Amino acid sequence: MPASNPSAICPAPYWWEEAPLPRVEPVPLPARVDVAIIGGGYAGLGAALTLARAGRSVAVFERQSIGEGASTRNGGMTSASLRPSLSQLRRSFGHARAVAMLKEGKDAREELYRFLAEERINCDFQLSGLFDGAVNPGDYDDLAREADERRELLGIDTFAVPRGEQHAYIGTDFYHGGSVRRDIGGLHPGKFLVGLLERTRAAGAGVHEKTTVEGVRHEVDGFELSTSAGRLRSRELLVCTNGYTDGADPWLRRRLVPVRSRIIATALLTPGQMASAMPAGMMYVDTRKLSYYYRPSPDGTRILFGGRDGTTAGDPQAPTDHLRAEFARIFPGLADVALSHSWFGHVAMNRHMIPRLFVHDGIHYATGFCGSGVVWARWLARKAALRLLGDKSEPPSAFEFAPPPAIPLYRGKPWFIPLVYALYEAQDKKAVRRGVSF
Repeated sequence: MPASNPSAICPAPYWWEEAPLPRVEPVPLPARVDVAIIGGGYAGLGAALTLARAGRSVAVFERQSIGEGASTRNGGMTSASLRPSLSQLRRSFGHARAVAMLKEGKDAREELYRFLAEERINCDFQLSGLFDGAVNPGDYDDLAREADERRELLGIDTFAVPRGEQHAYIGTDFYHGGSVRRDIGGLHPGKFLVGLLERTRAAGAGVHEKTTVEGVRHEVDGFELSTSAGRLRSRELLVCTNGYTDGADPWLRRRLVPVRSRIIATALLTPGQMASAMPAGMMYVDTRKLSYYYRPSPDGTRILFGGRDGTTAGDPQAPTDHLRAEFARIFPGLADVALSHSWFGHVAMNRHMIPRLFVHDGIHYATGFCGSGVVWARWLARKAALRLLGDKSEPPSAFEFAPPPAIPLYRGKPWFIPLVYALYEAQDKKAVRRGVSF
């Protein structure tokens, strides 16, 4: 397989071509607001929209351009997935809490679909379904068992697909069967961000991009924020920085690990190539630990293929080459296609590997979405907003926990990521070998 030509590959997200980052005109800082929000992605904007429509004065602060982080760099899959399995969740949190988490994921997906329809946000959303590929027979058994449990517990349309039937869903022999879920779809992340921003600003929330929050000081009646644009006081403070948490909040930074997730995009493919590779036009993942995920572009003309990056600085070529090799392993007939884009963004992991909603020292947090922020970010931030409003019309979230524990010997530089990546890569190779030897 030929190596990628770095000079021919765009390092910016594919999504930015149809939905460039929106430009938010600077507005003066008010002296005081009801709620200040740090983070201007899906989470921060979603919370601001809820609060502003309830009549609260809101100021959103984003260090970069609005949406420049993970909100426009992700794969656009509406999974609300949780990294731990149901059995792992049961061991950690008990049966009732584990089931409540899964049910909340279902509620969060359905609420997102209603929101997109009611707000008429045109973000190319399609309830396409998702195929999860098993890299060995043991993984297939686990997926089949999980499909049965989810169907029984949640009532969702999900089922196992034996290896002999998988070509109806994906054109590869790499997997040993898999499972299908009909409740998951895909959207255009950039268009979703633009639509959410437009509605948030129309509701009256102040949005301040390229404005760094440099410090927070507690006051008797709230908080004083020092920003690169001046000072502001707020009665409440909500933090939604996730994988882009910086040194302004060292307490949170010790609890969230930014992990790079990279996506490559193929050049335009023929209709025949697309139909052969992805006959069902679904979202796709598999059972490997390095979290490979892929999908057709919304217009069905190319394949976007993602996975964990493993690097922590710069923009080296090796992760792009690695993803291209994994793409070719699944689709050997497309091994020679050119790549048009390769970009990365940061997802935020914590020691429990689940999204979190918590309060610390009077500050509210919705963060740690663990790579599934398309659904969880806005949902949990909205839950935080309802709590700030004192609105009890909905049950409390199953993800309301104490803050995640700090990570030993970690102060913001994830020095251990290459080691973890190497461990997961070795485990994935072993898992794939079990399938080859079967």
